[in-house]
Amino acid sequence: MTLSLTWPQILTWRLTRQFVTGPGGPGAVAVARRLCGVQTQVASSAQLAVALRSARPAAGEIDTALWADRTLVKTWVMRGTLHLVPSDELPAYCSALSTLRFWEKGSWQRGHGVTAAQIGAVIEAVPHVLGEGALTREELVDAVVEVTGEAHLREALTSGWGALLKPLSRLGELCYGPPRDGKVTFTAPRRWLPGWPAEPPPQEEAGVALARAFLGAHGPATPEMFDAWLFGGVARKAVLRAWFRDLAPELAEVRASDGRSLLALAEHLDELAAVRPGGEVHLLPGFDPYILGAPRGLEPLVPAAVKARVSRQAGWISPVVLHDGRVTGVWEPKDGRAVVELFEPVPQPALDAAVARIEALLASRDQGSDR
Repeated sequence: MTLSLTWPQILTWRLTRQFVTGPGGPGAVAVARRLCGVQTQVASSAQLAVALRSARPAAGEIDTALWADRTLVKTWVMRGTLHLVPSDELPAYCSALSTLRFWEKGSWQRGHGVTAAQIGAVIEAVPHVLGEGALTREELVDAVVEVTGEAHLREALTSGWGALLKPLSRLGELCYGPPRDGKVTFTAPRRWLPGWPAEPPPQEEAGVALARAFLGAHGPATPEMFDAWLFGGVARKAVLRAWFRDLAPELAEVRASDGRSLLALAEHLDELAAVRPGGEVHLLPGFDPYILGAPRGLEPLVPAAVKARVSRQAGWISPVVLHDGRVTGVWEPKDGRAVVELFEPVPQPALDAAVARIEALLASRDQGSDR
């Protein structure tokens, strides 16, 4: 039997699963685990996304998890963007993502000014030079040029958004290390992260685990939605089909109110059926996982008329106002205040409570950064 749900039900359930409503997650690592990673292209947005979902938000918790406990790791994973993920889950992310070796395509090589032999040399050199410790980007580039003897690689390695380093992160050979003198460093996960396995998990096992986790936070959804979140919509179709075929015994069909056929974990059906949207309003930061986990064209989440205000140029994702899980406005932090612009009316008391909540977190974050 197929469960029929409205989109407000689905979106309200996602907010609960993602710790936006309810008691909150027990800490930054648990939040990142439930969300399947937190994008950290803008560090302050990631900090706010985690704090918003934490039962007891603590200033400096993410830095402690990254650089002292090493229970979180920062690296390029989903869609080639920087994320915070639990350290013990990074091998699975790398294994699943390595099914798509984009750097082996001639179009990618030409676009980044390298040959197949040159990117191969970089991939071979980086694990060797990171074996002894963390290096700044400048130190890493110098070391790779010295090892390969390819001086002209210097320009390609130092330009862009780390494009030539992203294959290394996907292969599990590079992640961020602790900052040094205000500079980013890179290191090898096998050296930096406790419990790094001698061999990555099988790709099939890793892919199924990621699909299961995704549906547990961003479902009900389709395989194509999962592909858009993980690979940017360019997964190998045979690989994607195999992962969902293996996961099929754990899945159930959900029919959304707009006629879409979606998949959910069968264990969540009772929770989904019991959801009753209650007019809740929430403010989420920019680049929030709730928005990034869904397709940009999902109109029940982001109405087409306001899509350009949410998903802006150069990949910028605005902070949003939600009403029953749907985007009804945007906001921006200004001098510790949340300046809201609504696209449609929302209940004023609920909006006031959401603004007070986010402003308290902004104040706490700003106080922590002053210490």
